[in-house]
Amino acid sequence: MNLDAQFDKVLYRYDELREQLSSGEGLDSQSFAKVSKEFSDLGPVAEAIRALNKARADMAEAEAMMQDAGADADMRALAGQEYYDLKERLPAIEREVQIMLLPRDEADEKNAIIEVRAGTGGEEASLFAAELFRMYERYAAVRGWRFETLELNETGLGGVKEAVAGISGRGVFARLKFESGVHRVQRVPVTEAGGRIHTSAATVAVLPEAEEVDVQIDDKDLRIDVFRSQGAGGQHVNTTDSAVRITHLPTGVVVSCQDEKSQHKNKARAMKILRARLYEQSRAAADAERSANRRSQVGSGDRSERIRTYNFPQGRVTDHRINLTLYKIEDVMKGEALDEVIEALITADQAQRLADMGG
Repeated sequence: MNLDAQFDKVLYRYDELREQLSSGEGLDSQSFAKVSKEFSDLGPVAEAIRALNKARADMAEAEAMMQDAGADADMRALAGQEYYDLKERLPAIEREVQIMLLPRDEADEKNAIIEVRAGTGGEEASLFAAELFRMYERYAAVRGWRFETLELNETGLGGVKEAVAGISGRGVFARLKFESGVHRVQRVPVTEAGGRIHTSAATVAVLPEAEEVDVQIDDKDLRIDVFRSQGAGGQHVNTTDSAVRITHLPTGVVVSCQDEKSQHKNKARAMKILRARLYEQSRAAADAERSANRRSQVGSGDRSERIRTYNFPQGRVTDHRINLTLYKIEDVMKGEALDEVIEALITADQAQRLADMGG
């Protein structure tokens, strides 16, 4: 289907939905809500298509006036100016509409669970993992999102083996999903007496937070173990068996939570993480099936892939998927300049998907 036919189809559907809502014919409360949501979602797209159609019509009118030999010279000059202005603006308007028509990831509007783990590099990798976790906490604050630490497995020297947080707010997963992958750091560790630069890594996994309706978990598929919480270095956090480990038997996915003193709270947190991991598994399987032949570097979420390097001696952050380098590492680590990287990744992803659609 060519683009104009696609645009016409959207406008026809939008008018059809408006008619349906105004008449209310055959709509119960559930279908009314569904139709209202589709109508609301299509509104901005229909508006953008109409603006595009008007710009095209204005351009054709200006061109006709410009070429009208009988018209006043000043009017023709004005028409010529309008024609070239519109000609320059039109590709950007068309691209904006095309982007709005790209298939949406159903998880984009969801909250996210972010998991940061120390990779290769010993204690330095654990320290870097802790810094990454703080970077996301600061980034959440910059965007006005809520950040809740769900699990923190510390090393005792300021680093973390694993840290998990729930981040909630508007469009959280849409922005953070590009963070999944291997993050590499190059710097001189504080423990290095010889001043040599070391390379370490941490992995980041970003999962859409799943509602109960997104993934069904049967109680009989769960093995729940309780044990005594342990702090960094092995000391006991408390003397009760409040830590919870949940094993999902069909998949073998295991989640442990021990941060809260209450067994009930730890179980609720562990279930939240488990639900997100199982939901992501089903999404990944469906995506692999849908896009077996589709090449897409950005947003692949392959955690074996090195996606970014943080080079402290040079003060630079490089995202390898889009060959973007920013010489503002401190601002990125504060969460303030992370949006510059994420915006570039979103733009590259849109460009790739437009190319895949033949747009």
